[in-house]
Amino acid sequence: MNIHITKGLGSGPTKLSAFDSALNDAGIANYNLLTLSSVIPPDSKMHMHDSGVPKDMLPGSWGDRLYLVMAEQRVDKPNVEAWAGIGWVQDKKTNKGLFVEHEGFSESAVRQDIQHSLEGLMATRNVDFGPIQMEVMGRTCKNHPVCAMVVALYQVADWDDNTYSL
Repeated sequence: MNIHITKGLGSGPTKLSAFDSALNDAGIANYNLLTLSSVIPPDSKMHMHDSGVPKDMLPGSWGDRLYLVMAEQRVDKPNVEAWAGIGWVQDKKTNKGLFVEHEGFSESAVRQDIQHSLEGLMATRNVDFGPIQMEVMGRTCKNHPVCAMVVALYQVADWDDNTYSL
């Protein structure tokens, strides 16, 4: 499985429009989003996209279902920061692993939460999947609400139950 990790930043007249703007920045605004929990299937490979997923890379069409792990933070108070991040670990032999997603008002808090959560998830399972990796994104609210997000995209499905790998 190919899992694509991308980020988005947005602003708008409301928190919801800032969220939509961040979805657009990440390249996923026209999908119905279905959030998943924290398990990375075996044989998964991560692909990083710094400036949104290219539109020609995502299969499906308007309104299809997009399965993802998402961290997003919205703020509407001037001088308050919005930070979101996803962290993961993967077994080197099988590439199975774990995701966590966190949101907060500072980069350091989000990074620390990701670190502690992944350490806890591995301890609960009595596994060591090796080094922690993460992607974090943030923005400070100025005059309009803002949203920061990081997403891990799994697959797209249309309403006839056809699924498309990324």
